[in-house]
Amino acid sequence: MPKVLIYSIWIFLFYGRDVNENRAHVHVGKKNTKNLTKIWLEPEIEIAKDGDLNYFQRKEVLRIAKDNKDELLKQWKRFKKGQDVKIIKIQK
Repeated sequence: MPKVLIYSIWIFLFYGRDVNENRAHVHVGKKNTKNLTKIWLEPEIEIAKDGDLNYFQRKEVLRIAKDNKDELLKQWKRFKKGQDVKIIKIQK
């Protein structure tokens, strides 16, 4: 599960099995969250699966994903090619 973005308390990551999915997406939650939220990165940023986040948390992680969409998509392409994923760390 390569981490791709750490933003304050939120961790965005890819699952190894995601390499078989064509539509770019990322999973997000807090440290030790078991039921992660899945976010589509294309064609538009949107929730694919709610996970354990409440309404306000989902709004926050969607905003973070939108603000970092270009870099997340760049890392998704690296991940799909089997290349190392760069971890983006943002402290607010």
